[in-house]
Amino acid sequence: MNPLWTARAIAAATGGEASVDFTVQGVAFDSREVTRGDLFVAMRGEVSDGHKFIDKAIAAGASGIVCETAIDHPHVLVADSAKALNALGTAARARSHGRIIGVTGSAGKTGTKEALFAALDRFRPGKAHRSVKSYNNHVGVPLSLARMSSTSDFGVFEMGMNHAGELAELTQMVRPHVAIVTTIAPAHMEFFGSEEAIADAKGEIFEGLQPGGTAIVPFDSPHYARLRAKAEKHAGHVVSFGLGEGADVRAVDWLSDGKGGSLVTAQVQDSLLCFTIAQAGAHWVSNSLAVLAAVKAVGGDLPAAGLAFAEMAGLTGRGARHHVPFRGGQILVIDESYNANPASMAATIGQFGSESGDRRIAILGSMRELGPASDAYHEGLAAPLIAAGVQFALLVGEEMAPLAKALEGRIDFEHVAAHSAAVGRLKQLIRPGDAVLVKGSNSVGLSHVVTALTNGEF
Repeated sequence: MNPLWTARAIAAATGGEASVDFTVQGVAFDSREVTRGDLFVAMRGEVSDGHKFIDKAIAAGASGIVCETAIDHPHVLVADSAKALNALGTAARARSHGRIIGVTGSAGKTGTKEALFAALDRFRPGKAHRSVKSYNNHVGVPLSLARMSSTSDFGVFEMGMNHAGELAELTQMVRPHVAIVTTIAPAHMEFFGSEEAIADAKGEIFEGLQPGGTAIVPFDSPHYARLRAKAEKHAGHVVSFGLGEGADVRAVDWLSDGKGGSLVTAQVQDSLLCFTIAQAGAHWVSNSLAVLAAVKAVGGDLPAAGLAFAEMAGLTGRGARHHVPFRGGQILVIDESYNANPASMAATIGQFGSESGDRRIAILGSMRELGPASDAYHEGLAAPLIAAGVQFALLVGEEMAPLAKALEGRIDFEHVAAHSAAVGRLKQLIRPGDAVLVKGSNSVGLSHVVTALTNGEF
């Protein structure tokens, strides 16, 4: 197996000095994620100093270290480890011959990225690379680039932001051949003030497009014209996707497959494709259209992409479905605990209304970073909950107070301060046959509720 990096290549990329010759097969900056053969980048942060965990990384099997002070282990000595990681990511992009895709949006980034990877990996097994988890910020993006093999034919990178200018910097590092904006929604409103400002910030992804590159934009978005105008300044081609008539890639028809997923017939410019999506919801139909547009743009195989959609299991925190044995029966747990904004929350609750179950119980956590309109956004979830036929809502976090007030006398609910209190309440509430939706901003910690439900702690 060819090494991912040699000590000499790391030193050349970072301007550092290698203590000895060594090779690595992976890169990590969190000692808890180090596996045998990895390069551990010891960075100084605001809370902790990675240099304190070098011995732990070596014990876990690290083959080399990037560090700012000389050590007794194989290492590359640099002036600034964070800048060195950036330089390593930039070097990985420079040596790549592959077709690179960048993905951003207010929702659907990770799912779209994973679906793209599945589609391209099915087309050319072992030749596709993507950022793992939600490594989409100023540290996660260079790490994901640094992990890309020089032999990869495709690279898919998720890019996020919560301030203007962040995507402009990330996209210049990724330099995609194809750039996707999945959707625009009122996420991080605390830092922007308007959806138009969010659309402008997301549109920064097009600034890094390679000459002649392709921009893929959401046709159904009210900000479509704004995004398209931005894209046309930087892209050789602009492709729209959506459910509406007039999109370049659109769903001609779609319906439930009776198993929680969808059967879709899509027009992909001059091609017609029928496929099944294992994931539930109209948002996944929309995501699939963006994926198909990107697969076509990089020369992938559309039928292979269709098969990949049918095989994709739910992602942890983003739609994973668990059928859990419970007191002689079972419960359905839908894990959407990783993220939430007003648009994704309303869409997920709406989809929940089509789930079968003796009762529908929604465990909803606060939506964070919504700014002055936070109360109105939370209160606005009352109508989707009622329309979905939710019998009980367990609301978690202080921001949920306006929703609690809006639900009074309309459906049964309880409002608790933290996820720990939610777990305690659920032990008294859950019954066999229930369908349970768990959704909220990651910082609320509802993943702990999902773990309690799925690990039989009740």
